[in-house]
Amino acid sequence: MASVRPHRAASAAGAGDTRARYRRILRFAAWNLAVTWWFELFLPRIGLARVAERTRSRRMQRFARRFHGLAVELGGLMIKVGQFLSSRLDILPPEITRELEGLQDEVPPVPFPSIRALAEVELGAPLDQVFAFVEEVPIAAASLGQAHRARLRASDAADTGFTDVVLKVQRPGIDAIVDVDLAALRKVGGWLSRIRLVSSRANMPALVEEFAQTSFEEIDYLHEAANSERFAADFSDDGRVCVPGIAWERSTRRVLTLEDVTAIKITEARALRAAGIDPAEVAPVFAAVMFDQMFTNVFFHADPHPGNIFVTPVTAPAGDRPWKLTFIDFGMMGEITSSTRSGLRKLLIAAAARDGRGLVAAINDVGVLAPSADTVEMERAMTHLFARFGGMGFAELREVDPREFRDFAVEFGDVVRSLPFQLPENFLLIIRAMSLTSGVCSSLDERFNLWDSVEPYAARLLRDERGNIVEDVAQQALDAAATALRLPKRLDALAGRLEEGSLAVANPRLERQIARLDRTNRRSASALVFAALLIAGAIVRADDAVLGGILMAGSAVPLLHGMWAGRRGL
Repeated sequence: MASVRPHRAASAAGAGDTRARYRRILRFAAWNLAVTWWFELFLPRIGLARVAERTRSRRMQRFARRFHGLAVELGGLMIKVGQFLSSRLDILPPEITRELEGLQDEVPPVPFPSIRALAEVELGAPLDQVFAFVEEVPIAAASLGQAHRARLRASDAADTGFTDVVLKVQRPGIDAIVDVDLAALRKVGGWLSRIRLVSSRANMPALVEEFAQTSFEEIDYLHEAANSERFAADFSDDGRVCVPGIAWERSTRRVLTLEDVTAIKITEARALRAAGIDPAEVAPVFAAVMFDQMFTNVFFHADPHPGNIFVTPVTAPAGDRPWKLTFIDFGMMGEITSSTRSGLRKLLIAAAARDGRGLVAAINDVGVLAPSADTVEMERAMTHLFARFGGMGFAELREVDPREFRDFAVEFGDVVRSLPFQLPENFLLIIRAMSLTSGVCSSLDERFNLWDSVEPYAARLLRDERGNIVEDVAQQALDAAATALRLPKRLDALAGRLEEGSLAVANPRLERQIARLDRTNRRSASALVFAALLIAGAIVRADDAVLGGILMAGSAVPLLHGMWAGRRGL
């Protein structure tokens, strides 16, 4: 019995830690959702939008700092969430990205004795019998595991073809941590699904389940090794890309032994220049390699953050590129379905051609717009956007007068917000990969212009698509013939409705403007009544405390009405 009690005590302690971790994540999420609701939804409703704008930068910085501390302390999937936020250099404010960028490398390591114990159990032998040596100081500590340099024994080196390796070992207890984090994320996803603005755009529970699936795959190192070999096969004849080999005999579900390919981290600009490599030349090659994965191979690296991409100098003939891109960590991979691939190809071609109508059609094909969406105004907005900002890189966009962006937002903001956007399932990894690619490229070269990489690639896709032109023309001819056959009947119906005076003409933009004016008028009237009752109550209260109190309390009614007037139309 004596040997059982410590085990029970440890189990109880572990369960207590699990419950505390779960509650901590939920408290953090609930508080920040409440703060966001207060400043971004409530205050603008009562005419205090400027207060929210003045405090937004400070609030973003405070949120990022608190999340940074939480993620480092808890580890697990919280690190993954922080890494995603830090990668959005293109759209998130610097207050967030600067604070969270350290999460790529800041995860505290697990003490080596714990790593040794787990690895020896998995490999079935002491480490000094399996490897010539293993460095106790890790070269990398990630949220789900950590890596140590090691050297294979001569017999294993002869079989694999390499000697120096990286021993990647799971963090002890990570399975339980992932379960707790996913339970908390499912809870937060449930909260968000009750918010109409969020639920109309994305199926949050489905997205959390997609994230859960990729997380479970990440902690299965045999799955990662198989992904690595498939990725290597896709680029076997491509001189731009290098992939580490796998020592299968020294790998299990929780231990992975792979060739040591450590080189220059892709965002280390000073080290790149010291090696004679111009960071600005790396950006378009990296973007092209990612495009090839997504639009040609349909099997792509979904976690291309700077810690997973090296630039490796190589000996090359004069005139050839003297470096390669080395990808590691294939735990999070994505695969694109044929229908999604077709839509993404159309989207890329339309973006390169600055074709607003084609872009909206491609977005619709991918499934980002609900079938009921009225896209006429959206097409006009995209055409206008391309005409003004289409050929600019990130640095050029920063130099644009902010008033131009505000003018665009005023003209088309209601259109974009009113469209029934949605986030399809199995789309999370695509968004993650593209956002990380965008962030890495802009950090390599602040003047990097994504269009320069898109255009030649889109031209090649267009050439590939030309084989379908005959089919497209034939289909268009059939559509035209069908329309012509239906035309007389439709003209008769139109004439009949004109005679009856029952013809209705819809102008969605005008209707939205009228509805917005109506809501504004109702809120203004409510605000006047609220102010009148409040002031009257304050004056009367000096002589009649009861009546004054009633008037002041009654002012809450028009206040609430002003806040929620026209809510259904929002």
